[in-house]
Amino acid sequence: MGWVGIQGKGENILEIENLSVEVGGREVLHDVNLSVMSGYTNVLFGPNGSGKSTLLMTIMGFGGYKVTKGRIMFQGEDITHKNVAERAQMGIGLMMQRPPNLVGVQLGTLVKTMTKGRVKPDALAKELDLTNFLTRDVNVGFSGGEIKRSELLQLTAQNPCFVMLDEPESGVDIVSIDKVGTKVHDLLVGTSCAGKMDRSGKASLVITHTGQILDYVNADRGYVMCKGTVACSGNPRELLHEIRTKGYDECISCNIRRRSPQPLKIEEA
Repeated sequence: MGWVGIQGKGENILEIENLSVEVGGREVLHDVNLSVMSGYTNVLFGPNGSGKSTLLMTIMGFGGYKVTKGRIMFQGEDITHKNVAERAQMGIGLMMQRPPNLVGVQLGTLVKTMTKGRVKPDALAKELDLTNFLTRDVNVGFSGGEIKRSELLQLTAQNPCFVMLDEPESGVDIVSIDKVGTKVHDLLVGTSCAGKMDRSGKASLVITHTGQILDYVNADRGYVMCKGTVACSGNPRELLHEIRTKGYDECISCNIRRRSPQPLKIEEA
């Protein structure tokens, strides 16, 4: 499907400006500034508790995440106070790290509803080895890898213009990681919202701890979150190397990356 008002590759599709967020009366995010360009894959690193998942949930519009300052712009429109359904209809999609069980809702029915009957659920499910799961309640009794593939199936059905993935490789065994990684790659570089087999209009923000997902996606830009704000940004593979070898403190102390104005294009080997 095509989303109305989609920008071409290289223009900002998402802009977060001075965003502060409270959860349960406690400030979790403060003064977050981040932009995502159409057609670019952005990777978000950060230690546990740094606010990464909170940022994605806030962008998606879930309740319980109170914006106290700043705004979220999507395709030039202020969506700060729009609800989840409105944001999904605009072309924003999220793969949660720990999605809830949907008792009484069959996976096949959900996928059919999301595609509005344009695509048969069987065809999409086959690509992710989920054909036998279509008659089962969503996520009920699913393994970690099966839940990830179920989430990817739903995202594929939605075909959002802006894709957010919260640790797509976590809880996935060594066999499933290749299936998940390959499908993530296909989702990001396959048919875009403009209906073309290129990356025009497709953008993403991916949280990763292990960095394994970088083996499957052509990451353009990396961000590091610390203590509820974006501390630095730059080449995602260089950031990952510094994090692995020196830890987050050394990475965050690097002031050079703070001023890197353009996304760095990393070609796949």
